[in-house]
Amino acid sequence: MAASSKRKKTRSTSRPTRTSGNPAKRPVVEAGPVTVGDWIGAARLRTLPLAIAPVLIGTGAARSTDPEFHWVIALACLAVAVLLQIGVNFTNDYSDGVRGTDAVRVGPARLTASGRVTPRIVLFTGLAFFALAGLAGLAIVVRTEQWWMLAVGAACIVAAWFYTGGKRPYGYAGLGEVFVFVFFGLVATLGTTWVQIFALPQQAWLGAIAAGLFACAVLLANNLRDIDQDRVVGKRTLTVLIGRRPTQVLFTLFVLAPFGIAVVLALLFPIAWLSLLALLAGLPAILIVWTYRQPKELVVALALTSLTSLAYAAALFWAFSA
Repeated sequence: MAASSKRKKTRSTSRPTRTSGNPAKRPVVEAGPVTVGDWIGAARLRTLPLAIAPVLIGTGAARSTDPEFHWVIALACLAVAVLLQIGVNFTNDYSDGVRGTDAVRVGPARLTASGRVTPRIVLFTGLAFFALAGLAGLAIVVRTEQWWMLAVGAACIVAAWFYTGGKRPYGYAGLGEVFVFVFFGLVATLGTTWVQIFALPQQAWLGAIAAGLFACAVLLANNLRDIDQDRVVGKRTLTVLIGRRPTQVLFTLFVLAPFGIAVVLALLFPIAWLSLLALLAGLPAILIVWTYRQPKELVVALALTSLTSLAYAAALFWAFSA
């Protein structure tokens, strides 16, 4: 009897525990403690060139009008852009993690979805970077006395949060590319130029458009990588709404259009022709987007596109400053 009872207890405790809910929305808990590498991965360093590029272009455009190098303000602009980008990445990690949309992903580490870091800590980390960006922006405003730009800075932080945060994030409604173009292209580039020379020459506008298009291309590559998972969890990115093939076409246009702009700029700034060398990274990215077989291949395309934007911006900075 005792042996029989023990066997029954063994059988009953060996049954798998049933869980309820949508498996796609359950966080995947990874074994092992969080590492420095995980935090660096969550910061998504591959995207940082997108923050640097508009500052390079905007500063170059300022120098094309005023040869004086306002390096203190330029560095402050760089700090704002980079800190905001990192803040966006951490708050995106938090928001997608608590919604369950990061349960299955290819690419950088997800701190919240992995379960190794509490959502509150990830959120506070993102907000801390926003605060640092705000302090750098405040320093620019105080130095330049352009007090109206406080509203611009506030709009940048609000847009960064509501990309995936809040009850109705615009990144879940196919509007991510619109806001990325506006804030990582137009606002970042033109804002950098304005605080240095209080003017917006045409080369600043053209460079801003180019920077925005590259940023949109990177977002398209990212969302194309995650298209299947996003469909399952109801994340309606532009890629989910229009499908794979239109996304591939749009990505190609976004990568190549800035080089058409460079050709126009080269008529006034001959060194701008050197920006065409950035195609050495841009063309392979396009090839990968059209021929990939596994989503992880698009991580390479994303990184190459990001580097393309940086190389392009460096060439324009040189052209404008020469």
